[in-house]
Amino acid sequence: MDHSYAVRVQWQGNLGTGTSGYREYGRDLLITAEGNAPIEGSADKPFRGTAERWNPEELLLAALAQCHMLSYLHVATRNGVVVTDYEDDAVGTMAQEGDGGHFTSVTLRPVVTISAGDPEVARAIHAEASELCFIASSVNFPVGHEPRIVVA
Repeated sequence: MDHSYAVRVQWQGNLGTGTSGYREYGRDLLITAEGNAPIEGSADKPFRGTAERWNPEELLLAALAQCHMLSYLHVATRNGVVVTDYEDDAVGTMAQEGDGGHFTSVTLRPVVTISAGDPEVARAIHAEASELCFIASSVNFPVGHEPRIVVA
């Protein structure tokens, strides 16, 4: 079964002369999708972006962390692990090469609080959640996991 998604990315950085020079345009943009709150985006600050807006690298990291969490919650339910809290301080590394670059790794660091179920099962099912995550299955770099399980 195929699923389709649609977003609109609208550049907001024309400062009056378009892309007449590298320093002559802004990197701000707006991401919208029907029925969703807009996301203000930009380039990362080192690439002349606006620091107060989400950059594509942060959005990729957030997508990986969010996808893993949602997959994990599904797998936890199937395995009798009752999750009452979940936080992830995810980190990623990108290597810049000339004008381009690529992510070399992402590490998810979820802290999962459970009120029922085996803590070792709660730790182990991160591997299955990773296999089920559509976003992690779509990237060409390793996505590691350093989970911590807290029993409430």
